[in-house]
Amino acid sequence: MKKLVLAYSGGLDTSYCAKHLSQEEGFEVHAVSVNTGGFSKEEIKEIETKALALGASSYTSIDAVTTFYDKVVKYLIFGNVLKNNTYPLSVSAERIIQAIEIVNHAKKLGAGYIAHGSTGAGNDQVRFDMIFQILAPEIEIITPIRDKKLAREEEINYLQQNGIEYSWEKAKYSINRGLWGTSVGGSETLTSHLSLPESAFPSQLEKELPKELKLTFKKGELVAVDGEEGTPVANIEKLSAIASKYAIGRDIHVGDTIIGIKGRVGFEAAAPLIIIKAHHLLEKHTLSKWQQYQKEQLGNFYGMLLHEGNYLDEVMRNIEAFLTDTQKNVSGDVFITLHPYRFELNGIASEHDLMNASFGSYGEMNKGWTADDAKGFIKILSNPGKIANHVNN
Repeated sequence: MKKLVLAYSGGLDTSYCAKHLSQEEGFEVHAVSVNTGGFSKEEIKEIETKALALGASSYTSIDAVTTFYDKVVKYLIFGNVLKNNTYPLSVSAERIIQAIEIVNHAKKLGAGYIAHGSTGAGNDQVRFDMIFQILAPEIEIITPIRDKKLAREEEINYLQQNGIEYSWEKAKYSINRGLWGTSVGGSETLTSHLSLPESAFPSQLEKELPKELKLTFKKGELVAVDGEEGTPVANIEKLSAIASKYAIGRDIHVGDTIIGIKGRVGFEAAAPLIIIKAHHLLEKHTLSKWQQYQKEQLGNFYGMLLHEGNYLDEVMRNIEAFLTDTQKNVSGDVFITLHPYRFELNGIASEHDLMNASFGSYGEMNKGWTADDAKGFIKILSNPGKIANHVNN
């Protein structure tokens, strides 16, 4: 039989692929899921049971949470990356690591084929295919959903006709959960005017009394929450568990897809949004204005290239080196307050705080220059404007 590795999530699209490829196409299907956060051992076991029931010859779960953080998330924090000033690249960032792990697994098994459940109208098809083609051009890519232009109803009907129970209610919202947030897609996000209902979001409002938190960063990485140290991954998960009870981090991202059409996707990303905003505040205190300016340009560029599947381009390593170097003095505490549906950034404490200089206080008193120094500085500074105004008037 033809050995095929299927990128399997347990959702509708990949469930269809597992059944169709093993039963109709005669492939020896080896299902593999890459955990980039958000899945418990029990859920992974359920995914395995489902994959084998659908006809997969084997199932493998690859734990890539730490890899995901080290290779991608860390730099999204360093760069304060929010796509269109809104979206923390929750799913698009995951897909890169998942694709790399899947192609490595396919090579290990000696598979001649790789399959994924992406449609022909989204970004994931580009991300998966690009990684697969670059790292393993000898492996053929199989994409039933894209090739057959299948609607979700057709997939459900096929599974039900083959004795697999799958209700439309279960498939109504597409949920992708990971370390760096959860995306939520549904009929509402296919429109330009409808919002997602409260029930569509995985986390519901449970806490209403304000809660103060202290986030501690060391060279740009989150090393402690409320004084309790842990790995950055553990701290992200801890903050997510706390903040999601306040229903923080919900929004709908509108952006340009890689294939040139506009798209909307809902998301829930309490920890990512808080961490990025807290980290950015700390940088405002500890970096020069030109460091901040260049970081903003390169951070946005890094996020765009990552979003569009260009992670393997060597320029990404160049940008990562720059972002890492900028974090040498980004250490200290950031104080925040959680409220229902929102959070406040209260302030920071850092030995690298550039407001602690002895030269003077903004808007108050100067200690490093005289009044005549200030007048002369301003006079010279205004020269270009004076010249342009004189010539052009």
